[in-house]
Amino acid sequence: MEKRNWLITGVSSGLGRAFAQAALAAGHTVVGTVRSEEDLQAFAELEPGHAHGRILDVTDSSAVSSVVAEVEQSVGPLDVVVANAGYGVEGTFEETPLAEVRRQFDVNVFGAVATLQAALPHMRRRRRGHLMAVTSMGGLMAVPGMSAYCGSKFALEGMLEALGKEVAQFGIHVTAIEPGSFRTDWAGRSMTRATHNIDDYDELFTPIRQARLKASGNQLGNPAKAGEAVVRITSVEQPPAHLVLGSDALRLVTAARTAVDEDIRAWETLSRTTDFAEGAQL
Repeated sequence: MEKRNWLITGVSSGLGRAFAQAALAAGHTVVGTVRSEEDLQAFAELEPGHAHGRILDVTDSSAVSSVVAEVEQSVGPLDVVVANAGYGVEGTFEETPLAEVRRQFDVNVFGAVATLQAALPHMRRRRRGHLMAVTSMGGLMAVPGMSAYCGSKFALEGMLEALGKEVAQFGIHVTAIEPGSFRTDWAGRSMTRATHNIDDYDELFTPIRQARLKASGNQLGNPAKAGEAVVRITSVEQPPAHLVLGSDALRLVTAARTAVDEDIRAWETLSRTTDFAEGAQL
């Protein structure tokens, strides 16, 4: 396998750390972004000489651009960029303050966009590269009590799909990584919970929240295997535009897409009635 230079945001724990470890194990060089000096040192110690840490807040777009430019100069041309940094906001739509929704999009959407936009000019000039971002199964299906999170991931999915069609002509691949439930701390310290203050949602949402807390640390998905899967697709000639990870994600995403297809079929006749009778005027 050709040795490549990777940039992965959010490598202090969770899937970001698993992606980095898998890439390092495959012999690649990885620049990983973290938020503290302690995490910086811990990451560099994973593979001295091949693991390079950088402190970065992905919501600071100018800092993102500076880090990418510096890495291109000091470490080398980036071949693979994974916009992984993100978190979840749990809470019903009505109970989630707008400020929390904005913050969710700032990190999950605009942080990822800033990362990919900073790397893209370098890859375009070289006419090669692989851009990836971690969306979630929540970018292709939605669950009650996660409207802000799913909304941010749906938004990122749309951007990635359009981006992939724009840059294919330059030999650049784009992949949305869509994990299900993996054994990380995503449902623990990586989640913000909106204040619950409307009893009307208790019957629906309380069991969902309790089940998520109970499952935290016991999820089906193996982060190490997710890392291996992500590394694998960087070595194939035609990597996927969508990489669903986990059997739970496969099941839930398939069910959600089937429901959309059923709505389209059920209302197809009404959909057709909105055209001008004389057709398009060319």
